[in-house]
Amino acid sequence: MPGEIVARIERLRRKHKWPASRIAFELDADGVVISRRTITRHLAQLGLNRRRFIDPNGENNREVKTITAKHPGHMIHLDVKKVGRIPDGGGWRVHGKNSPEARAAARAKTRGARAGYAYLHSAIDGHTRLAYTESLDNEQAATAVAFLDRAREWFAKHGIVKIERIITDNGACYRSTAFAAVLNGAEHRRTKPYTPKHNGKVERYNRILAEEFLYVRTWSSEHQREKALETWNLHYNYHRPHGAHDGKPPASATPQNVNNVQTSYI
Repeated sequence: MPGEIVARIERLRRKHKWPASRIAFELDADGVVISRRTITRHLAQLGLNRRRFIDPNGENNREVKTITAKHPGHMIHLDVKKVGRIPDGGGWRVHGKNSPEARAAARAKTRGARAGYAYLHSAIDGHTRLAYTESLDNEQAATAVAFLDRAREWFAKHGIVKIERIITDNGACYRSTAFAAVLNGAEHRRTKPYTPKHNGKVERYNRILAEEFLYVRTWSSEHQREKALETWNLHYNYHRPHGAHDGKPPASATPQNVNNVQTSYI
């Protein structure tokens, strides 16, 4: 291939950060026929096949778009976090990674999801950051539907009586006809595959849940952790300061403006 064509490919890539398909389109419009695959190969040879190679300092030409919920109930984000069940008497954190108890727990995971994992279903309001979490046995459609019904009732107690939009990933339970049947007029939006940032509020909540609840202490059984999850729901919503509300808890931003609740023991 003539060197001037390769040089032009490099210029288009560096200036516009276009992918190979767009570069091929632009060249074709000027009468230069070249396949996308060939352009991809040349970009790799030039060391420009990844965007981070173009802008080592992190700059790019993508406009960052913030997903903003306008009011309570505008967007409810749903997700399921799978975590290992804690055997009675404690897991490897209590007995050590190579202990008989730890090996028994590992074998349980291979016998089926019900024996080895707990599924933390969470719903979070994008405006208030009010969140509700339950530990359930699976992530099947019927389970997700029942959880949504209970979450909707829980939000209603805080004045969020109408849900306009429900954001989920592309999990099978959310793609089911059973789930679609209980939207109650809410618009269902599923995120782009492999793009968790599109459901970022619940993903961030999952990280808080892991850092401040799941792994902050040693649990002696799954039942103990499930019971403590009820206290976590109170702590997170009514006591834990949130940056979105200038250090006030999520419940302070709800239509009910809940502030005086029982003491947190987290």
